[in-house]
Amino acid sequence: MDAIYLQIRQLARQIASHYPIPDFYQDYALENDLSYQFFEQNPVISRLKLFITESIDNDFGHGMDHAAKVTLDAGALMFIEGKSEGYTDDVINRRVLILQCAGLLHDIKRKEKDHAIKGADFAREVLKDYPLNSDEVDDICMSIRNHEAFKSTVKMNTPEGTLMSDCLYDADKFRWGPDNFTHTVWDMISFRNPPLSIFIDHFPGGMEGILKIKSTFRTKIGKKYGPQFIDLGIAIGTQLLEKIKTEFTHEKTERP
Repeated sequence: MDAIYLQIRQLARQIASHYPIPDFYQDYALENDLSYQFFEQNPVISRLKLFITESIDNDFGHGMDHAAKVTLDAGALMFIEGKSEGYTDDVINRRVLILQCAGLLHDIKRKEKDHAIKGADFAREVLKDYPLNSDEVDDICMSIRNHEAFKSTVKMNTPEGTLMSDCLYDADKFRWGPDNFTHTVWDMISFRNPPLSIFIDHFPGGMEGILKIKSTFRTKIGKKYGPQFIDLGIAIGTQLLEKIKTEFTHEKTERP
């Protein structure tokens, strides 16, 4: 990554540090902690984490760090929504296991065209020898298939499957908030390394795309808390763009 982007990344993280963390993590601290414990202690998840760590690229903004955050938030959403739906603890725990598998695998083909479809197909191959039944693997693959924004979705087979798919989608779209400006965009910049002038030209369009996500959240909790993630991201991005325009002169915007 060029030095100028390293400076801007540092600036973005400084700006983000002055904003509060999303309320979702405070209001549902218990469920977030339960998801983390599951993520760290379940042997199936530990096995899959090892595979993902060895298999996924991290140079396109959607590597292991992204996968882990999505997985943790998706698990928390399932603990919350599952309880609201009246599921037993055993059912919730099993659904969290299946959902965390989907979270870890959802972007395994991120750098390829139609990555959600290809990722779903790849996940089915990976999970062949995991202790999951065929219906559970179907739910994982279909949820991965459904996680992209502004794309058609496939109908899940059961209400439990629909909830799982929706939890994965919302957890993935939480990342379009502050995370986009503290981590994701810089990984993508490192991969593409465009001139800063091009980055600035595309910045407003990117912000418009982020703003559109506000109306797409699918779970009850996602609809309540997701817009705040997006608003925080937009606030950080707006302030960052103003800083770039005032603190980086034209001479700095082009690489030699």
